[in-house]
Amino acid sequence: MQATVIRKKTPNIQHFLLRNQFFIHMKRPTTWENEIKVKVGDMALVCDAKFDYKGVPCFVEVDVSQPMAKNALKIDKYKKLKQMTGDPFNIIWVTELETRRHKLTQLCEGLVGRVYTFNEIK
Repeated sequence: MQATVIRKKTPNIQHFLLRNQFFIHMKRPTTWENEIKVKVGDMALVCDAKFDYKGVPCFVEVDVSQPMAKNALKIDKYKKLKQMTGDPFNIIWVTELETRRHKLTQLCEGLVGRVYTFNEIK
């Protein structure tokens, strides 16, 4: 018998594993959704995951190896989202490296949220 499904390697496996580890760390929220598109006016972004905590949306971003400049652009979109809607939300970053925590925290100034490292959630 031969397999009929072809599975291809994905360079995002570490990204998916880190996101799933955070899902487990948060005790598997029932409102959890992966890869959600958020659109307000002409601005759109896709978060790695979204869940609600006490009625407040939490947007999850996973940082494995992308350039910090790309993270900064994403954070700017979240700041624009806050300006445009005024709605409360949390932004949660999950990163493998402790050295990235400070920079991500700095970039997120003015937003409500937290930066987790892999060592905190494993």
